[in-house]
Amino acid sequence: MTFLESLLWPLTLPYGAIVHLRARAYRTGFLRQLRLDGIVISVGNLTIGGTGKTPMVLWIAQRLLAEGKSTGILTRGYRGEGNAGNSSSDEVRLLQARLGERVAFGVGADRFARGDELARRGVKWFILDDGFQHLKLARDVDVVLIDALNPFGGGYLLPAGRLREPRSALSRADVVVITRSDHAPALEAAIRRDSDAPIFYARPHLESIRAFRGEYPGTEAPECHSRKLLAFSGIGNPAAFRADLREWGFPIAGFKAFPDHHRYTLEDVRAIEAHARDAGADAAICTEKDIFNLSGVQWGGIDLYYCRISMHVAYEDEFWRTVLAVANSRSRCSK
Repeated sequence: MTFLESLLWPLTLPYGAIVHLRARAYRTGFLRQLRLDGIVISVGNLTIGGTGKTPMVLWIAQRLLAEGKSTGILTRGYRGEGNAGNSSSDEVRLLQARLGERVAFGVGADRFARGDELARRGVKWFILDDGFQHLKLARDVDVVLIDALNPFGGGYLLPAGRLREPRSALSRADVVVITRSDHAPALEAAIRRDSDAPIFYARPHLESIRAFRGEYPGTEAPECHSRKLLAFSGIGNPAAFRADLREWGFPIAGFKAFPDHHRYTLEDVRAIEAHARDAGADAAICTEKDIFNLSGVQWGGIDLYYCRISMHVAYEDEFWRTVLAVANSRSRCSK
């Protein structure tokens, strides 16, 4: 435990007590869950920071669409902002850009109200983004993602660590997906202490590298691999992005991290360019989410690329059959 963690550790006790009592209140029925007229698939995790939730939401949405199902995505958005028409959330804008009008979006803190609006419009299948702790809304499947690089956020609850809930909360999971790994027996054994849910593996898959010149989606740029790059990101798990770039074989001269959902200013861009020059880089690279937070900022001195990724799920047909089987059985029991 670091010095800062030791200072913050006493605060985990009241936080943990509140989390425990809240989960118990919903489990015992003291607090009532609200149920939508449709099937709800929740995608979430135990920790703050990125585990690949957005690519997994995208993967599930595309799978539902391929089967002809009317699909909606329910998401709080950053700080619960906006609605589907005006949300400034980078994740929502990314999903909208990838999925277009084929999927309905309900964006806001009250996800039951947003989902009820979509249900009235004929949506029957809902993906609850970052939903594991959103116990107010009943779900038919809880898909929980765990990042193999940092599975339990140091092992401490907030604010000392990155755990939103204790590991025992995994008992609520219907399906566990270990991300950024193909085989992690020690992590599987740790998960098995709290959950008997089926375990699958998934990795972020690099679809393409695109050059960004002010307008999304930009153009494919295979030449990027020959450039000396300064990487930057404003996401929940910047270390994971750095590890992905290394695995994909990019020559990274330096890395600059910003806070999650950071909206870039002209001063930030100038700082990135200066950092690149100091590192000897002749171009910069970031995530697709970062592109939406660069909106309206003039990018100038060096070329900018971004990674367009998707989720590659191992044994994807078995994974999908498992999700649907749980969803259908839970849906029948609730009626």
